[in-house]
Amino acid sequence: MRDIVYFDLETQRSFGDVGGAKNKDKMGISVGVAYSTRTGQYHIFGENQTDELVDMLIRADLVVGYNHIYFDYPVLQGYTILDLPNQTINLDMLLEVEKLLGHRLKLDAIASASLGMGKSADGLDALRWWQEYKKTGNTEPMMKIAEYCCYDVKVTKEVHEFGIKNGFLKYNDRNGNPTQVDVDWT
Repeated sequence: MRDIVYFDLETQRSFGDVGGAKNKDKMGISVGVAYSTRTGQYHIFGENQTDELVDMLIRADLVVGYNHIYFDYPVLQGYTILDLPNQTINLDMLLEVEKLLGHRLKLDAIASASLGMGKSADGLDALRWWQEYKKTGNTEPMMKIAEYCCYDVKVTKEVHEFGIKNGFLKYNDRNGNPTQVDVDWT
């Protein structure tokens, strides 16, 4: 059976905290989540488990994400010497859609139009939850991050599956009009 791994992570620090986007490897991981089609399960990784996450990504037949090539992998590079973009087989849906449309779309825009469901929070919420956890030691904010990240992975997986099944993704254009873009992810 082919193992497709859907993947996302949340960070400890923002671009502003680390001196800009060029320093993604200094952002730190609060939570990483991967869903494996081989196991049929979500796998949640803390910062001290990044080796396991990297191993899962390297072993996958395909890693699917949304902006994982230019965001998640550079963040993970702070934890590994491996060249993740070149040592994994990837489908970065953001990059694929950008090639087709000439501009970027948020995952939420595609998920809302294609699936009728959007994201449950955003990365700024995850950063606030991380700060709350660091200040209080209460693990409830970490659970919120894990839940949010799992939901993003679920949305990523369902958008990918929608594209495979239908050969297109729906989204609202810049004027708010429903439209679609053809994709070939078979």
